[in-house]
Amino acid sequence: MSNAITRNAAPSSDYTIKLAEAQGVLSQAAAQYAGANSGAATVTQASSLGAEDVVISHLINSLKLDIGIFVLDTGRLHAQTLELLEQFKASSRAPITVYTPVQEAVVQFVAREGQDAMYKSIALRKECCAIRKMEPLARALKGKDAWITGLRREQSGARAEVPLVDLSEARTKINPLANWTWGDVWHYIQQNNVAYNPLHDQFFPSIGCEPCTRAISQGEDFRSGRWWWEDESAKECGLHVTQIGQHVKNTTSEEKATA
Repeated sequence: MSNAITRNAAPSSDYTIKLAEAQGVLSQAAAQYAGANSGAATVTQASSLGAEDVVISHLINSLKLDIGIFVLDTGRLHAQTLELLEQFKASSRAPITVYTPVQEAVVQFVAREGQDAMYKSIALRKECCAIRKMEPLARALKGKDAWITGLRREQSGARAEVPLVDLSEARTKINPLANWTWGDVWHYIQQNNVAYNPLHDQFFPSIGCEPCTRAISQGEDFRSGRWWWEDESAKECGLHVTQIGQHVKNTTSEEKATA
């Protein structure tokens, strides 16, 4: 029976160059955003525990970089994701911080709109994302000058121009795998025996909250399993809305979140 590795692990011809590039970007980030006077570094990795993010975390750990990692536990993650999180916390050299939503806000929202409010309207789905992801993200990034994400150009049309280092916003966004293919990601996982979410074996390339994520069929976009019931132009939760200069792209180009 095939798994995500046997289906996908196929490095591109310039994989070694991309690997060195990613290592260099991460090493530079650790040096540039090192904590002053032995304080905490002002750069952190945002991990959804998806394939790209476990690769980045493995690079951070293998390079012994002073970069912490955070995970947003929304309260609606798959059991497989939570199991991987516990394994990751136990094995990571880099410190792992888990941020959860404000419980009272979740309780009030569910009491008012129901447990599956995300299916009722885009506005309610975004409100759920704001409570469960955006507010915890703001806490995770407080005091940070830069953050590291698993965005890749190949993931969707909206991400086709993702730079390695994005200076367009107040907080620098570092995307060390921007140039990597899906095959590169899985080649790294295979070569380094990196633990990954078993949902990837079940055709989940992008994994978020359980009610908002499904498996995809062959030929579908990497991100089509996220918020699949919505119009394509509405699929974002706010974590990665690209800016050009001071202007946010219109909704036809808004990105979906990695987390």
